[in-house]
Amino acid sequence: MKIGKYELLTVQSGFIGLDGGAMFGIIPKPLWEKTNPADEVNRVTLATRNLLLISDSKRILIDTGMGDKWDDKSRNIFRIDENLSLEKALFQKGYSFDDITDVILTHLHFDHTGGSAKLVDGKIVPSFPNAIYHVQKQNFDWALNPSDRDRGSYLKENFEPLAKEGVLNLLTTTQFDDQISFEIINGHTFGQQMIKISDGSNTVLYCADLLPFVSHIRLPYIMAYDLQPLVTLAEKKKYLKQALDENWILYFGHDPEYAAVTLKHSEKGIVDDKVYFDLI
Repeated sequence: MKIGKYELLTVQSGFIGLDGGAMFGIIPKPLWEKTNPADEVNRVTLATRNLLLISDSKRILIDTGMGDKWDDKSRNIFRIDENLSLEKALFQKGYSFDDITDVILTHLHFDHTGGSAKLVDGKIVPSFPNAIYHVQKQNFDWALNPSDRDRGSYLKENFEPLAKEGVLNLLTTTQFDDQISFEIINGHTFGQQMIKISDGSNTVLYCADLLPFVSHIRLPYIMAYDLQPLVTLAEKKKYLKQALDENWILYFGHDPEYAAVTLKHSEKGIVDDKVYFDLI
C-alpha cells in the first residue's frame, strides 16, 4: 500500500504468548476463545507486527517488538518464537538496521520497544545506529516511575540506553510531518500514541494497544492490563466511530492472523447493532 509519499510494508517480527484472561479482562473464556484459542496454560498468541514506512528520504519503523535480550526462563514464559526476529523480518523486505532513519514507539512496554536496544560485547546499545527514536514525553516520564501494577511492563534496559546516547526524541506534539500524526490515548497506559498515516484520501491508523486483536473491536473486550479501562472504552468509541465515518484502515500490531480491517455499517453488529468489520 502507498499513502502519499510513503510506501507501507508489514514487518512480522515475531509471535509471543500471553495469558488470555489478561488479554480480555472481564470477558469469559468461552466467549474469547472462539476467536483466540488458548494453549495448555491459557496463553493466547500475539503477533509483534511492526510497520515500515518508506519515502525518498525516510525509512520509519513503528515499534520494535520483543527484541532478543531475554533469558531462557522469560523465553519460555512468553513463548517467544525463536524462528522470527526483527532483523530477519527487515532483511526479507530488503533493509537492515543501518537503513532505518526513524523509530516511532507507540509506548515503552517491552513488547513494543524490546528491539530498540541490543546487547553488544556486554553493553546495551541502540539497535538502529542511524535512527532517531520518537516517543511521547508523557509515556517516557511514566516509564521511568511506573506504578507497582505495571512496573513489569516497563524494562528500562530497552529505553534508558536510547536516552543516554542522545537518540531519544521526547515528543510533546502530535504532528510528525504532513502525513504522519499521533493520536494520544491514556487508557492502556499514559501517553500512548497511535500512529495515523493519511494523505487526505486514504488513512491508516496503527492502533497499538487500544485494539490489540481484531476481536477487541467489540466494546467490552478490554485488556486487564489497561490502567484505566473506562478511559479505554471511551477511546474505543471515539476512534471506532471516526474510523467508520472516514473509512480508515485499522492496522493491528498483535492480531496473529489479520493485519488490518475496515469498518462498515451492517445489521450484524460487532461494535454495536450497526457496525461490523471487513478483513483486508
